[in-house]
Amino acid sequence: MATVCILQAGAAATSMLPGVGLGVGGCHDCRPDASGASSTKTNAPPSSGGVGGGGKRSSGFDLSSNGFLRPPRIPRLPPNIVRQLSIKARRNCSNIGVAQVVAASATDRPSLDAAISTLPQSADVLEAQQQLGSSAHATDGGAAATSTFVIDSTLLSQAIAATTTSSCNNGSLPVEKSKPMTRGTLAVHGGERTGRRDVRDALITPICQTSTYFFKDTAELIAFQEGTHTSFEYGRYGNPTTNAAEEKISALEGAEATLLSASGMCVTTTMLLALVPAGGHIVTTTDCYRRTRQFIQTVLPKMGITTTVIDPADISALQHALETKNVSLFFSESPTNPYLRCIDVELVSKLCHTHGVLVCIDGTFATPVNQQALALGADLVLNSATKYLAGHNDVLAGSLSGSKKCLTPVRALHNVLGGVLDPNAAYLILRGLKTLSIRVRQQNATALKLAQTLEAHPKVARVHYPGLESHPEHKIAKLQMSGFGGVVSFEIVGDLETTSRFIDGLRIPYIAPSLGGCESLVEQPTIISYWDQTPEERAKLGIKDNLVRFSCGIEDSEDIFHDIMQSLDAM
Repeated sequence: MATVCILQAGAAATSMLPGVGLGVGGCHDCRPDASGASSTKTNAPPSSGGVGGGGKRSSGFDLSSNGFLRPPRIPRLPPNIVRQLSIKARRNCSNIGVAQVVAASATDRPSLDAAISTLPQSADVLEAQQQLGSSAHATDGGAAATSTFVIDSTLLSQAIAATTTSSCNNGSLPVEKSKPMTRGTLAVHGGERTGRRDVRDALITPICQTSTYFFKDTAELIAFQEGTHTSFEYGRYGNPTTNAAEEKISALEGAEATLLSASGMCVTTTMLLALVPAGGHIVTTTDCYRRTRQFIQTVLPKMGITTTVIDPADISALQHALETKNVSLFFSESPTNPYLRCIDVELVSKLCHTHGVLVCIDGTFATPVNQQALALGADLVLNSATKYLAGHNDVLAGSLSGSKKCLTPVRALHNVLGGVLDPNAAYLILRGLKTLSIRVRQQNATALKLAQTLEAHPKVARVHYPGLESHPEHKIAKLQMSGFGGVVSFEIVGDLETTSRFIDGLRIPYIAPSLGGCESLVEQPTIISYWDQTPEERAKLGIKDNLVRFSCGIEDSEDIFHDIMQSLDAM
């Protein structure tokens, strides 16, 4: 606001000064022409005639008789210019002091000092002074100064120092209690130490890019320690932008609380370490994300944590593990990666809760748009927010949602391990979540139609998609999901090389890992995720060389179908 006021007052000042422009590209009204006469502004475009009246627009310089160029003279302003500009600026500016600064800067230095001495030292004045800076330029030989208004570091330091002064009675000048701040100190504190406002009327949640938070005094710090004052204290423990994203995810998942972390794997490993005690036992499923499997099978055993791995639909195996093992946690994706198997979340939750076992469902492939795992009975729902939640392939993040009781130990360990989400990433998640429902519904429709089309194609051996009746958990998916997701996995008729040729023949999708973004992505899991494994090891994990995972973006579905068909036909 202060900057606008200064520009308005500056325009008013120049409109009253004959022959004065705003520098290069500024106003050419009333500048003297080459003959020394004063030209007047017209609405007609400049002609291409010679120099002089009615010819080419004057450059603003005077060509004297001896052939030297001389800049136009700038007349001295009348002594009442401050009052005149203050009246004019009052119509457009709420802070008359700013207009006085501008008016005074257009006159000589004594007038400037006099105007500054009477300024109300408000936050707006301070902000205006900071934005203008302390640039003043003049040419040699008494040449005219440029139109940049002069507010130097002395004035800026006086404005900040005024916050520590007290006014005398009868309207006398403030009495300065401290030495004016130096430019180096002003560079640190100017505009932030005083006059800062909490921007609550901004439509979009701002990015709070800070690593720590301050307390105004020791009493406030003690109040924070005793729980009567709210603060994030330190960036690892929370951030306003991140907190807004967590609250939005909680609303979508129907959760009491949400924790955002630096990646999906970060929140997964933190959750497992926090909720499974040393010597504990986990039940998980055969089809899952490879890095999760690696952590469970290679890291957790070092802490004496053992695991039972069951088929996603094998309820009897789950019941046996609950009865014979000291199970702490059931953890599975639903749908799973990459075969999109589905867990009966409601039934699994009932069985686990009878034995005091927590249930955590990774709902990354489903999203809260298609599946409400908490409403089905799960204690926690996890998302790789990198995927659908952020939705633009430009963020790494993970979220965990559930009750405050379940999240408290996870958040405490998160604060120790430090897998903090950057505020900029939190802002991008907030932005992405606003279009989550629209994107997911489009991807659902494209994926379902694609799965149905591929299932009937002679060069496709099998399609894995929970929306198809041929899927082993189609009935479960139909009961607990409102949409079946945007990922379709299918097997090409042929070997690894044939499958690679199909992928290379596609024109729309990128060959890349991940899923859930606006762009379609395609991958051959054997090569992109399991290339370091032998064929025997891949076969043991159920990863086939002819398997393709296609993540539908938000492109036009007809374009995606045509692209896939042309590549299949060209095989």
